[in-house]
Amino acid sequence: MPNKSSWETVIGLEIHVRLSTASKLFSGSATAYGAAPNTQADAVDLGLPGVLPTVNEAVFRQAVKFGLAINAEIARRSVFDRKNYFYPDLPKGYQISQLYLPIVGTGAIRIEVDDKEKTIGITRAHLEEDAGKSMHEGLGDMSGVDLNRAGTALLEIVSEPQLRSAREAAAYMRAVHTLARYLDISDGNMQEGSFRCDANVSVRRRGEQALGTRAEIKNLNSFRFVERAINFECARQIDILEGGGTVRQETRLYDSARDETRPMRGKEEANDYRYFPDPDLLPVVLDDDYIEAIRRDMPELPWQKRARFSEQYGLAQAEARTLTATVETADYFEAVLAACGAGRAAAKLCANWVIVELGGALNKAGLKIADAPVSAERLGGMVARIADNTISGKLAKQVFAQMWSGADDADAIIERSGLKQITDSGALSGLVDKILADNPKQVAEYQAGQTKMLGYFVGQVMKASQGKANPRQVNELLRDKLRGAGY
Repeated sequence: MPNKSSWETVIGLEIHVRLSTASKLFSGSATAYGAAPNTQADAVDLGLPGVLPTVNEAVFRQAVKFGLAINAEIARRSVFDRKNYFYPDLPKGYQISQLYLPIVGTGAIRIEVDDKEKTIGITRAHLEEDAGKSMHEGLGDMSGVDLNRAGTALLEIVSEPQLRSAREAAAYMRAVHTLARYLDISDGNMQEGSFRCDANVSVRRRGEQALGTRAEIKNLNSFRFVERAINFECARQIDILEGGGTVRQETRLYDSARDETRPMRGKEEANDYRYFPDPDLLPVVLDDDYIEAIRRDMPELPWQKRARFSEQYGLAQAEARTLTATVETADYFEAVLAACGAGRAAAKLCANWVIVELGGALNKAGLKIADAPVSAERLGGMVARIADNTISGKLAKQVFAQMWSGADDADAIIERSGLKQITDSGALSGLVDKILADNPKQVAEYQAGQTKMLGYFVGQVMKASQGKANPRQVNELLRDKLRGAGY
């Protein structure tokens, strides 16, 4: 086995974000996912002779939003280049991209791993068109090409080689994914290819400054695969070097079934692609008014929302971090809190129900929060009944289970099922007196100093009331009575 402790991993990610535009980067073709093959590709996408591309202005607004979010330099003048290579899913024989003058320059984003924050530099983010898709299944010994995806707008985000572990790489990828969703520049759907990355991985002896020979792992489309592919690749390279071999610079693919990377081709450099400015596209010039208008329209960013949740609602950092992990979860939580109507006082209670109870049910069902059977308004209504002592937390779980199964709102379920909490002091006092009278031995043990018996008495009262007694009142009554003369 390779000795990993004496080696340092160096990782840089190139993340491809498919931008949410109704039409493609240089044509008017639709971008909706799932259409029949080759039904969303026009003459520009097919690269037919004589056609000219027309820039989609919306992609610049989205790229600038991303650049502003990472405090990057926004290019007032950017240029499109032709990246020349031949592949069946690239009918023009070149891809339109940005090499020399990208729209977004250097910036940074913070990640968190093991409760420690780290700033990762972003070298650039540039616009480019996506290629088509080669198809092999169900075609016998032939291959097909679907050009629906060809020409779709991508924002390629290139990190500095500052990631030092597979976990850091996955955390960085999650941070960029979260930011893209908050900015509403992409749906981030990894299964549909809207968010994927290439990982450049190398290793070097600890203490060395020179970078090792890197391998590029292409088209990783899940956080788990990024982590697993990098771990395998690091071990592979260390094993080669410790055996006296030389790591080859190449492009590799990750095989998730075998959990390994395998060679694809030798790694190309920029000069292999013969980049040159696209003669059909003029430079794009952005003025300060255009950029400032976008800045004024920026949404609340993940780290801003996290700080606000902690300050405004008194939530712990861990709670705020979980609730702001996705914009959908953050919005759901605030809708629950609004429906609860108890303000900051109920924030922790609402947070607990969203994170623990709802989150657990969603995980078990394999659902996203957008597909939750219980709306934020109904959950907030139920939490309000906990806050005003209509039901206990334990009874609330029964109410939640019925709402999850499609029943009415909390008030209707509580009324129909007779789940209202017993808060009448007289009724509770009678229950407590009976439990104490029926358990003289345990009362004597409590009086002898075994105060843990209080929990036994509470349990007996709750059992006798079928879980409807108010636990706080029961505790207070038991303490008062056990201190009284009769006990």
